Amino acid sequence: MNYINTNDQNAAPEQKDNRKVIYGILIVALLATWAYIFYDKSRTTETIGQLETRITNVDSARNAIQQEFLEVSAKADSLTQSNIQLQGALADRGSEIQKMKGNINNILKRKNASDAELAQAKQMISELNGKIDGLFAEIEKLQGENKQLTAANEQLSTEKTQLTSEKENLQQNLSATKKELDEKVDVASTLHASNIGITAIDIRNSGNEKTTSTAKRADLMRISFVLDPNRIAPSGVKDIYVCVTGPDGKVISEGTKFITREEGEKIYTSKVSVTYEQGKVTPVSFDWKQTTKYQTGNYKIEIYNNGFKIGEGVKTLKKGGLFS
Repeated sequence: MNYINTNDQNAAPEQKDNRKVIYGILIVALLATWAYIFYDKSRTTETIGQLETRITNVDSARNAIQQEFLEVSAKADSLTQSNIQLQGALADRGSEIQKMKGNINNILKRKNASDAELAQAKQMISELNGKIDGLFAEIEKLQGENKQLTAANEQLSTEKTQLTSEKENLQQNLSATKKELDEKVDVASTLHASNIGITAIDIRNSGNEKTTSTAKRADLMRISFVLDPNRIAPSGVKDIYVCVTGPDGKVISEGTKFITREEGEKIYTSKVSVTYEQGKVTPVSFDWKQTTKYQTGNYKIEIYNNGFKIGEGVKTLKKGGLFS
């Protein structure tokens, strides 16, 4: 007899129900996994987008800073391009600007420069721009002052040229005046002869002297005169030239000459050196003897000093009689 096991019949349906639950759980888990994957992918995409936006912003900021740096750098380079010669304190400021420019350029060359570094570069660019503007303003000020100094120098040069011309004119006038004065002094220092005496001397066999007026008895002529006081002529030795013209109208001379102011070259008979004392009367006396016999007629005596004739006299020698 076969018995049916009621417990086994009840167990089969329960096992079937568990599979459905498991399948349901698996389906839910799978759906949750897909949902998580979709959610995570969405977050990743959003993060990537944010990073891309940030990178774009960073690149934009870098480019803006780079552009600003290029503009400031061009201003800095124009200091050299303008051939501005900086000296002293200005040269130090120019060196400082070039150093700051190099530091900023080093930061901008870094591919992974941080926001802080870019902000530092931007701040340094602002400072650099201020320094460049200040240097340009100082240079413009100095150039303006230089123009004023150049104009003043040109004016001074013009005045100097004018003063030099006036000075030359004054020197020429002074030289002409001095020359004229020297000539006047020279003329005024010329001595004057007075009290001119011309005596024919007859020397006897005994040696005694006797004045004579006849030509045949004259052995020599004694010429005497006085140099008058002159307060301009300095003391010293003065050369006195004496020209004796015979009755034939010719100057008795050995051919020696001197220069006169009015007659040019002139031959003279005798030269006498006299020691003269300024402002005092100086007597002069000397004997003149010709090599040939004296002739009857007039002997003209001319006295010269400093190229001027300062006196003259005439001595007449007679023919004389049998007992004269």
